[in-house]
Amino acid sequence: MLRHNYQYLKQLFGKENIAWAVVTKLLCGEERLLKEVIDLGIKEICDARISNLKKIKALAPADVETVYIKPPAKKAIPDLVRYADTSFNSEFETIKAISEEAGRQGKTHKVIIMIELGDLREGVMGEHLMDFYSSVFQLPNIEVRGIGSNLNCLHGVMPSQDKLIQLSLYKQLIEAKFNRKIPWVTGGTSVVIPLLQMRQLPQGINHFRVGETLYFGTDLINNEGFKEMEQDVITLYTQIIEITEKPMLPIGELDANPQGETFHIDESLYGKTSHRAILDVGSLDISSDYLIPFPEYQIDFVGASSDMLVIDIKDNKHGYKVGDFIPFHLKYMGALTLFNSDYIEKRVID
Repeated sequence: MLRHNYQYLKQLFGKENIAWAVVTKLLCGEERLLKEVIDLGIKEICDARISNLKKIKALAPADVETVYIKPPAKKAIPDLVRYADTSFNSEFETIKAISEEAGRQGKTHKVIIMIELGDLREGVMGEHLMDFYSSVFQLPNIEVRGIGSNLNCLHGVMPSQDKLIQLSLYKQLIEAKFNRKIPWVTGGTSVVIPLLQMRQLPQGINHFRVGETLYFGTDLINNEGFKEMEQDVITLYTQIIEITEKPMLPIGELDANPQGETFHIDESLYGKTSHRAILDVGSLDISSDYLIPFPEYQIDFVGASSDMLVIDIKDNKHGYKVGDFIPFHLKYMGALTLFNSDYIEKRVID
């Protein structure tokens, strides 16, 4: 399934002569999973943890480029230069420190300078852009690889033709003023793919970084799956550790539970019972907000404690029993928390 999604995206970007990279931060440095991505044949891998880029450097062929996709902390700069070929930046003092460290290591470090387009996460403000580039171009051991931006990552500002045209125009202005070539305009992420499919992507956008759509096949603008892609690349299997028919309402004086939640009594449920199953995951592992039940399993979430999730299976017409597994689709942030947990077993199924 992963390879199917990769091949679809490779063909999609190839038709438009767009370079692209796979973002692996979801995989949280799990070496077996990183190897699966590397074996797809991608030549550029992005991550937000330098420790993960170190593993990629050890696993990947020499021609695979590593990209650190957030402004680096100053204390991390020696390892950044050691393990990242390129990094995203928005602070001149940080790039200056990278320049000095690259000189000590005998390297040239490539930078993507991030521009603020309205989502108000990282990025240089447009009115400061020319002065910023003027200073960066004077630094030794630094190659300006491109200009980029993030949208929809903090405040949910969606990409649009106007915003991406603005990014492309910044690139043209910089090239004209400084007579320097800026190879990449990396304005593309998973959320921008629908614009590409609808042929609404401005011509100047020539680079994408893709994570979520590769792993989940999702159209993030329309909140649905792309029909050409697989949505089941990652599945959580949870095992039933108890099934009992129980009252639908708790019995006793109520107060807030350890999660700070207060249960509200629905008087229409007095005297009614239902089969409840307890699963061997809990809020320590994942929030039920990030779990998507398979439609055919017909379950409702009741609640969770740190290590157990309670579901309502109604009259248990499927005949579930202790030891059975119930699968769930995952939202991106749910998969991220699971991959980051040492308590969850991860398996690669061919």
